[in-house]
Amino acid sequence: MNAPLLIFGWGNLSRGDDALGPLFVQQLRLLAGTGAGSRVDFLEDYQLQIEHALDLAFRERVLFVDGSVNCATPFEVTALRPSRDTSFTTHAISPQAVMHVYRDLYHAEPPACTLLAIRGMHFELGAPPGSLALDHLARALAWGQSWIERRAVAPSGLSGIAHA
Repeated sequence: MNAPLLIFGWGNLSRGDDALGPLFVQQLRLLAGTGAGSRVDFLEDYQLQIEHALDLAFRERVLFVDGSVNCATPFEVTALRPSRDTSFTTHAISPQAVMHVYRDLYHAEPPACTLLAIRGMHFELGAPPGSLALDHLARALAWGQSWIERRAVAPSGLSGIAHA
């Protein structure tokens, strides 16, 4: 049975700051410990796929987490809506496209989904995450802990930037 909350980070652990999504999941899992109990499932992958629409089933809220060169520093939080965008292929799609696949598959609205984009600067192959990106990760983890504790779902249509 799926937990009501899903935290899903993606990225390549071998490409510098691209590791921020999976590192967020790994570290938040440790921080949450047994306190999260059966309320939270943690998932990480190399990239988003259409099959990940299945992971949204029976959830109240989903937090997608990725490293980004295009977001505000240290991180940016955005409420998501289903959308079939230019990323829609059988390989590597956006969270909005995953939500769209969910809608098509289940003929229902997906759970409330949020994107946590953590600012990264260096995505070179074979490089470790940079120290500034790791600082952004630490700030995002504090926000992530509060996301787990939040009981109410934000109104749909709410989007914006949150800074630590």
